[in-house]
Amino acid sequence: MTPLMLVPGQVTLSQLAEIYWQEATVSLDVSCKPKVEDASRRIQIAAAGKEPVYGVNTGFGKLASLKIAAKDTSTLQRNLILSHCCGVGPAVSRRVTRLMMTLKLLSFGRGASGVRWELIELLQQMLAHGVTPVIPAQGSVGASGDLAPLAHMTAVIIGAGEAEVNGETLPGDQALRSVGLEPVELGPKEGLAFINGTQFSTAFALAGLYEGWRAAQSALVISALSTDAIMGSTAPLQPEIHTLRGHRGQTEAASAMRAVLDGSEIRESHRDGDTRVQDPYCIRCQPQVTGAAMDVLRQAAATLEIEANAATDNPLVLTEAGTIVSGGNFHAEPVGFAADMIALAVSEIGAIAQRRIALMVDPTLSFDLPPFLTPEPGLNSGLMIAEVTTAALMSENKHLANPCVTDSTPTSANQEDHVSMAAHGARRLTRMVENLSYILGVELLCAAQGVEFRAPLATSTPLQQVITRLRVDIPPLVEDRYMAPDLESSKKLVADGAILQAVGTVMPGLV
Repeated sequence: MTPLMLVPGQVTLSQLAEIYWQEATVSLDVSCKPKVEDASRRIQIAAAGKEPVYGVNTGFGKLASLKIAAKDTSTLQRNLILSHCCGVGPAVSRRVTRLMMTLKLLSFGRGASGVRWELIELLQQMLAHGVTPVIPAQGSVGASGDLAPLAHMTAVIIGAGEAEVNGETLPGDQALRSVGLEPVELGPKEGLAFINGTQFSTAFALAGLYEGWRAAQSALVISALSTDAIMGSTAPLQPEIHTLRGHRGQTEAASAMRAVLDGSEIRESHRDGDTRVQDPYCIRCQPQVTGAAMDVLRQAAATLEIEANAATDNPLVLTEAGTIVSGGNFHAEPVGFAADMIALAVSEIGAIAQRRIALMVDPTLSFDLPPFLTPEPGLNSGLMIAEVTTAALMSENKHLANPCVTDSTPTSANQEDHVSMAAHGARRLTRMVENLSYILGVELLCAAQGVEFRAPLATSTPLQQVITRLRVDIPPLVEDRYMAPDLESSKKLVADGAILQAVGTVMPGLV
C-alpha cells in the first residue's frame, strides 16, 4: 500500500478518516524536514548551555527548578517515559492507536518540537510494519498532555513497554526487531515532546466523530423506513419548510429522507382520506433534530481538524524568533469542548430514534400495526423487550452526555491546577456510539417488520433494498425466538455501514 502523503498543518478530515477507517500508512512530506532539523539543532544547543530551559536541562512539572547536567539529559528523558507509564484499564483499539501515532507525527512535522528526523521516520516505519503499542485507556486528565497514554506509546520506541505485531503481543524491543527496526535513545527534550500533547484525546474524539457521523447517516435512512412503517406523512419534508429556516443539517436531512422515500406505495396509499392531522414529533421533526445534531458534529469537526494539525507539546521551538518558549498548547480544552458537543449530538440522535421505536410497538399510536410487531400478540411478546433495551441505552447515553470539560481537578502538586478532562470526554464517545448503533439496529428491526405488515403495499426501492439486506442476516419475526443475536446482527449492520451501502443513495457528507 502506498503511504498517504501528509503535509503537516494542512491535513484534512477526509485524510484522517482514511487513516481511521482503512488504517492507511502515512508519510510526512519531506518539505517539513528542514524546519524539524533546525528545531532539533536549537534544542541540542540549549541542552549544552547554562541557561535553564524547561524540560531540556531541567526537571518536569513541580521539579522544573532543578537543573540537569548535560551528560544526564538522555537518562532524564528515558526516566520521564518510564515513570509516566502509569496507564490502567483496557487497551486502546488498534485503529485509534494508529490514528494517535499519526497525529503525533503531524505535530512533530510542524517543526516546533525539537525532535530528530529519525524519530519521525521510526514512527512512520512502525505504522508501515504494523507495530502497534499497547496503550491502557485510562490515566489522562487532558492537560500537560495526555501524559500516561503517550508515555506507553513512546515506551515501545525506546524498547520498553509492549506492542502488538501480527496478532502477537511482544515486549517493545522484540516487537521492533521482529520487523527489522531498532529502539532509539532519546535526546534532549524528545521524551517530553512525545508525551506532551493532545493526540490521545484527539484520536478518540475523531473516532467518535467518524463513528457518530456514520450513525447519523444511518439514522436518516432508518427513520425514513420508520415513517413508512407507521404510514407517516412526508409533507414535513417539503424543501420550502427547511429553506425558510436555513440550517444546513436540517435541509440536508430532509432532502436525504425525501430521496429514500420517493416512490413508496405505502406513502401514496394514504395521501387522501387519512384522519390523522399530524404525526408525533419523532416522525415529523426528524430533520430538525437529526439535522441539528449533524450541524453540531460539523462544528466539532472543525475544531478537531485544527487540533490535528497543531503543535501541542511544551516547550515549543519558535524558529523564526530563535527562542524556546514554555506555553500551554498541551491543554486539551478545545478537544474537550468538541467531545462534549459530539456526545450531545449522539445522545439526541438516539433519543429521538428510541421514541420512534416506542411509537412502532405501541398499537395505540402505530396506525394499525399489531402490538409489539408480532403477528400473534399475547402468545408472543415480539419486540417488547427490545424496545426496553433501547430505553436503557438511551438513558445511559443521556447520563454519558453530561459535560466532562467542566470537571477540572488540580494535579501534580497544584502545578497543573486546571485540566480539560478531554481524555475521558473523548473516550466515552466509543461507548455512546455503540449504544446508539444498538438503538438504531432495533429501530431497523421494528421498521422493517412494520413495513412488511403493510404488504401488499411496498415501500420505496431504496428502502426495500435496506430490508432485503437486513433479511440476509435476520429473518422476519414470526414467533418469539432467542433475540440477542438479532440485536447484535442489526447493530453490526448499522456500525459497519452496511445499511448505507444497501440504500444506494448519497447521504450528507461531514465536510
